Amino acid sequence: MAMAAKLMVGNWKMNGSLAANASLLSDALSGMDGVSCRAAVCVPAPYLAQAQNLLAGAALALGAQDVSAHESGAYTGEVSANMLRDFAVRYVIVGHSERRQYHGETDAVVATKTQRALAAGITPIVCVGESLAEREAGQTEAVVKRQLAAVIHANGHCISEIVVAYEPVWAIGTGLTATPEQAQAVHAVLRAQLQAATAHAERVSILYGGSMNAANAASLLAQPDVDGGLIGGASLNAPDFLSMLKAASR
Repeated sequence: MAMAAKLMVGNWKMNGSLAANASLLSDALSGMDGVSCRAAVCVPAPYLAQAQNLLAGAALALGAQDVSAHESGAYTGEVSANMLRDFAVRYVIVGHSERRQYHGETDAVVATKTQRALAAGITPIVCVGESLAEREAGQTEAVVKRQLAAVIHANGHCISEIVVAYEPVWAIGTGLTATPEQAQAVHAVLRAQLQAATAHAERVSILYGGSMNAANAASLLAQPDVDGGLIGGASLNAPDFLSMLKAASR
């Protein structure tokens, strides 16, 4: 088990407005008393400047939701790792299942994006996870190991600097959640894979990211290899998000 404080990351996905963001972050920051876990919010790219200003000096770190696999150039609409660094971004999500599913991101692309983030001094949150069909076919372990192996292979000794998020695709936005035992079983597989790849595997936080919410957070976080959460919809509600941060601080 990683000895560092648990890490809780809100993923706002494609939600927010200038007014809503200001209100949400104000409410979250005003309720951080008693929160000792590490925490971050990954906001849509147009709001990075706003969030950077609102979070300056705060206990809530800034994250982005994606990064380009390219350093710079003729890639209209893309955002590079160095651009993210300009906004003091600490974390970036790479390979989220929605990017893999809707944008055709391959394991190789995810591995390259991970490299770009690390080269810019940003911690990549590398997402892995299986679909319902893959789980029902007994392929969960093979799928997540294949996804993580591509990242390990491309990043070598830097692999201890990443964060991994296990997000069963069948449990994202569906209201279904892996049981704590199901989550722990996959997290243990990922932990063993990291231990085989680096002597510093204990530095890598493995987050659970499938419909974690205020009601189930504590039971998931109690598992020995669940080092935190990647939180979708529940992170858009300040009281829910804060209750989960407090659960992770116990």
